[in-house]
Amino acid sequence: MPRFSPYRPFTPEPDQMARVPEQSGNALNGLDETEPRRARMVYWAPNPDDIPHGGMQRYFLERSAREPAFGAARAKRQKVLDAPLPDIAQEAVERTSKDWTVALQQFVAQGICEQAGVAEMQSDWVVEGFEVSQRRVIILGVQHDYGEISTAPDVTAGLEVMQQYERAAAASKAVAGWLRMQGWDATPVTGPMTGALLMIPPALACGFGELGKHGSIINPEMGASFRLSAVLTDAPFDVTEPVEAGIDGFCQNCRVCEDACPPEALFSTKKTVRGVEKWYVDFDRCLPFFNQTHGCAICIAVCPWSRPGIGPNLAAKLSRRAERLREE
Repeated sequence: MPRFSPYRPFTPEPDQMARVPEQSGNALNGLDETEPRRARMVYWAPNPDDIPHGGMQRYFLERSAREPAFGAARAKRQKVLDAPLPDIAQEAVERTSKDWTVALQQFVAQGICEQAGVAEMQSDWVVEGFEVSQRRVIILGVQHDYGEISTAPDVTAGLEVMQQYERAAAASKAVAGWLRMQGWDATPVTGPMTGALLMIPPALACGFGELGKHGSIINPEMGASFRLSAVLTDAPFDVTEPVEAGIDGFCQNCRVCEDACPPEALFSTKKTVRGVEKWYVDFDRCLPFFNQTHGCAICIAVCPWSRPGIGPNLAAKLSRRAERLREE
């Protein structure tokens, strides 16, 4: 039984529930499917008419439009998205694969993003109905302001999420623009709208952390409090390695996000999703509360790893524990 939450019991607005489709979002996501397949577009469709939950997506947009600050934030992000990319230079710069990856860290040093990594492209990261020809995917992470995101599910937290999506978009366009000026084609990929690429799997592959019980990546330094963007390219980067910091085991014994979730959308055990056992969020339970609270983010805010300064200490503690177990 989950602990007390000031947001329970939750009753979705009738207008939203009238838009719930017959088809379950969990079924679309592949919950309990034992055979691997590509993910389908379930939410954040560029055209809501393309998906069964398009009516609920329109509800989210209509509701947030009542807050003038959201409209201003969307317009600001759209300006970033609409900015043209530079032409591809005729002569391609040559570097060793290691030097390419080292050069990528300039964007972290400049504060354009807080983390960057590179993964070799895999076909099962591509959303059904899309194709990706590039061989490398660069993943970029931008961190939330903890004071702002900790107000979730207040409007303040929703605006903070939008601000970081804008930063993530600007980061991906900056990296793509840099590559194009180096003579290498590059395509930025940004959220929250669904595109060709799933971003969580390559982020896990290139060292951003481990998947948490709340369905978001937990990074040893940033916790779960960050957003992703990506760049697709054939530039010959070295890949960065995945990390194991004991986070998965920690989540198995932690109930903080599970207890805090108002619609009780988090599970105490992993689920099989499209042939893979992993942490999963109940889409059908999560979405109505998410929609009515401008994106919720409670699970991200309460995650122990997200609190400033806590993550590195937790990672160090878990590392020492793992070392002791190896020595026994």
